[in-house]
Amino acid sequence: MVLDGAAISLASRSFVFEREREKERERAREREREREREREREREREREKRERERRERERREREREEREREREREKREREREREREREIDLERERERERERDLERERERERFREREI
Repeated sequence: MVLDGAAISLASRSFVFEREREKERERAREREREREREREREREREREKRERERRERERREREREEREREREREKREREREREREREIDLERERERERERDLERERERERFREREI
């Protein structure tokens, strides 16, 4: 009878010990799942960070390209303006030349009239 009681006590302790070991294994599995969730959250944060950085690089590149296009547009506009000014200057010079030619012609006419 004492032996049966000792066997029951041993079996009971063994069951309790095994139950505690199973609980500890479950806690270990839960800790591992939590570590995996944390690793996943970290991967997600890294992915989001890379995505933000990529979008920022693209935005800066678009802005740089836009500034470059604007500089080129302004450069072309300045060149067109200089060309218009050159044309205006040329036209004025041609007009002055015509005026001088006319004045010389009038002088020759007056000279001829005096000669006559």
